[in-house]
Amino acid sequence: MSTDYVPVNIPKKLYEEIEKRVAESHGEFKNVEEYVEFVLTEVVKEEGGETENVYSLEEDTEGKDRLRKLGHI
Repeated sequence: MSTDYVPVNIPKKLYEEIEKRVAESHGEFKNVEEYVEFVLTEVVKEEGGETENVYSLEEDTEGKDRLRKLGHI
């Protein structure tokens, strides 16, 4: 089963900041798109929104650890 994607526009300055964070993640994130998808998924989950179960419990825990290491939570 594949996931359908749609484009999202963000300001160039924000994109460039995220590029820096991706580079500083030392391989934790492959690209800006992966970073943005991960962060948005976490925000929606924390706000109690209904989302498709994209990540397993283990992946979710690893993701939160990644955000903590980067100083985001």
